Amino acid sequence: MSTYHTWMRYFTPSPAHHRLGLVCLGVGLQHGLLPTVGPRTLDHHVAVVITAGTGWFQNADGRRTTITAPALIWLTPGVPHHYGADPDHGWDECFVDFTGPAAATYTELGYIEPDRPVVPLADAAGARAAVGRIARAARRGNPLLEVETGAAVHELLVALRRARADMAPDGDPVLQALARDAFQPLSVAEHAARHGMTPAELRTAVRRGAGCSPKDYLLGIRLGRAKELLAATELPVAAVARRVGYDDPAYFSRLFTRRVGTAPVRFREQQGRAVPGGWSDKIPDPDHPPMLHVG
Repeated sequence: MSTYHTWMRYFTPSPAHHRLGLVCLGVGLQHGLLPTVGPRTLDHHVAVVITAGTGWFQNADGRRTTITAPALIWLTPGVPHHYGADPDHGWDECFVDFTGPAAATYTELGYIEPDRPVVPLADAAGARAAVGRIARAARRGNPLLEVETGAAVHELLVALRRARADMAPDGDPVLQALARDAFQPLSVAEHAARHGMTPAELRTAVRRGAGCSPKDYLLGIRLGRAKELLAATELPVAAVARRVGYDDPAYFSRLFTRRVGTAPVRFREQQGRAVPGGWSDKIPDPDHPPMLHVG
């Protein structure tokens, strides 16, 4: 009688599919007294999600880390690894092999963590759902296989980032507070002081939570809101600038043009969505958008 059960599929995406950014190379679902893996080294990434049970992971230097579900094991290219389930009770796992140029960007943004191969998770439900989509797409003869599984890898990375045990259920409180205060004319140092942090501590927290600097995080929120106001209202550009925290409309226009690639006035012309006699004189609320009621 088998002591474990396994199901897996492997794919060979074309060069064109690789140019989409991420491709799925394989998917597997396993449970029971699984064989020990390694020591070995791979040339691609693998996300191994442990959904039940316990085991261990051993680094290249011989140090062992205990794994307790739910947890994530990152296997990264060129890094030796060695791991296994508890020999008496086993564990349940699912895994996804992937590669592509976007993996480097996900690593830069903190979604993939080569320096932290074992990541405790608060919940594995979102990751299991993304792996399930890959498994369903893996049916023989699926003409959308490579694109569908590649898209699900992006979803998996987001789900794993959200499920990290060091993330609050509603997201990072520092990022939430920055978003709330994003339109106030405050410097990074002033934002830090509001949180009882030094600017360096704030930079570390935002980098860990959002993968960018506080300045870039705030700028993204401000420019997103500015685009909404330009597209859906007839407010003058100077008024839009003030609404999103810039007292100098010329500086706002230069900044907008540099980051967006087009001037605010030109962006508004391209959208062409202001509705005379409708909502164009009102500021839309992103959390409560107007709904169309069909009679």
